[in-house]
Amino acid sequence: MSNSPLAEWQPSPNFNSRNGEPIDLLLLHYTGMEHENAALTRLCDPAAQVSCHYLVRTDGTRLQLVDEKDRAWHAGRASWNGACDINARSIGIEIANWGHAALEDGKPLPPFGARQIDSVIALCRDILKRHKIPARRVLGHSDVAPERKLDPGELFPWHQLAKAGIGHFVPPEPASSEPLFALGAEGEHVADLQSLLALYGYGVTVSGVYDEHTQTIVAAFQRHFRPERIDGIVDRSTLQTLRKLLATIDEA
Repeated sequence: MSNSPLAEWQPSPNFNSRNGEPIDLLLLHYTGMEHENAALTRLCDPAAQVSCHYLVRTDGTRLQLVDEKDRAWHAGRASWNGACDINARSIGIEIANWGHAALEDGKPLPPFGARQIDSVIALCRDILKRHKIPARRVLGHSDVAPERKLDPGELFPWHQLAKAGIGHFVPPEPASSEPLFALGAEGEHVADLQSLLALYGYGVTVSGVYDEHTQTIVAAFQRHFRPERIDGIVDRSTLQTLRKLLATIDEA
């Protein structure tokens, strides 16, 4: 087994073979459930058909549910850089956090605790020591499945992970009030934006039309890399942050 020495083994039956795909992506999630024990039960329930390699509890305790050599079922319908079977090439970490589901219950978006994030950082470092995953391929679920997912959400401290040497991140440009373009815009400038997003890895079609799909992709990008304002509208800040990431992609 490829067990992390940092995690206690808590096996889930929900996995299958990677079929020879390389492990080249680390995907971070939140559980999206109020109670972490309920989340653990679901991740180990054969009827649920979902799982992950690791679960990090709110107190920082780490559990390993699926061997890293096996394909856990955490990403679902997703894509990155043209690859569609994200489960086959990724290691998935679920972080116990109610997430955006809390908003539906009239609660604020819950932050991640310091002890939990320290634990996530230690686990990520351990995984990255054993797998040559590029920094730019440490991603959130919302990056690879932007039409369906919001996790780990805009409160997840990607900047803190980057300071610890995990993931690709640049200081975002401050949000600006003037939009460059939004839903309904058309032309070369839209096609250029779509090309840049696709070059980074997002599953966007280069059509030259700022449609709802493009808006969703932009919101996912903002959620990860420019969380000050998440509206799917391209301002100068969004575009400059994207260009800064692409300018440093060879270093990541």
